[in-house]
Amino acid sequence: MTESGAQSGPTALRIILGAHLRRMREAAGISRSDAGWEIRSSESKVSRMELGRVGFKERDVADLLRLYGLDDPEERERLLSLARDANNPGWWHRFGDVLPSWFHSYLGLEASAQLIRTYELQFVPGLLQTQDYVRAVVQLGRGLIPADEVERRVSLRVSRQEVLTRVSPVRLWAVVDESALRRPIGGVKAMRAQLEHLIEATYMPNVTLQVMPFEAGGHAATGGAYSILRFPEHDLPDIVYIEHLTSALYLDKLEDLDQYTATMEALCVAAPPPNKTRDLIATILKDF
Repeated sequence: MTESGAQSGPTALRIILGAHLRRMREAAGISRSDAGWEIRSSESKVSRMELGRVGFKERDVADLLRLYGLDDPEERERLLSLARDANNPGWWHRFGDVLPSWFHSYLGLEASAQLIRTYELQFVPGLLQTQDYVRAVVQLGRGLIPADEVERRVSLRVSRQEVLTRVSPVRLWAVVDESALRRPIGGVKAMRAQLEHLIEATYMPNVTLQVMPFEAGGHAATGGAYSILRFPEHDLPDIVYIEHLTSALYLDKLEDLDQYTATMEALCVAAPPPNKTRDLIATILKDF
């Protein structure tokens, strides 16, 4: 990550700064309650700051650094600069009118990730969807959506996919259930184009794709789709992301990470190896 946060979204920067402030507070032997008093706020506000769940006022950070005894002017300016960068809106801010509030955090983490491992049961992974496929997904179960809103949602998804082609691209490892590849979302023509796009994606050096075929029977991921995000910054733990209809879960406790990582490993072992993926998708493509 650059000091300016060029490779990290504001969500990741808030988590990094919050963790740094927590370590400094604990090293100074100061309670959250006392820290909250110092910044004219509450213990719960300090807790949310340390977890990276709220933005940072530069004045609050400056007051906390003084309370914690930081007297190195260079380090002080670095952390204040980090606070300023953490408050900058991500590129997705302009899509706020079509984004659920709970999804903003995920976009920040996705933009900051070094590796994303995902298991999909119903849909093609979002980072690998074609525009026509996105249009069809956007309209599922939502009734009639204005055309301009549909196109803004498509534009958002296309913008997200730039993490795969940017300088220092994210590494994507996806396991997709065969059912997702046989469900003709958007119609036969759109699905053919989508399958062809997946075959092309397997040639990208930073994309690994596996298909979990029907013949594999049952497998470890009984709980449904989820993703695991890993970051280049040591201050950021891996995060498990599980999306629901109107909300999402973000898990970073070690016991949760261990279980979900072990399940992902089991999926990768149970599915045919990546070098079989093109043949598997080509077989499905023939059926369309």
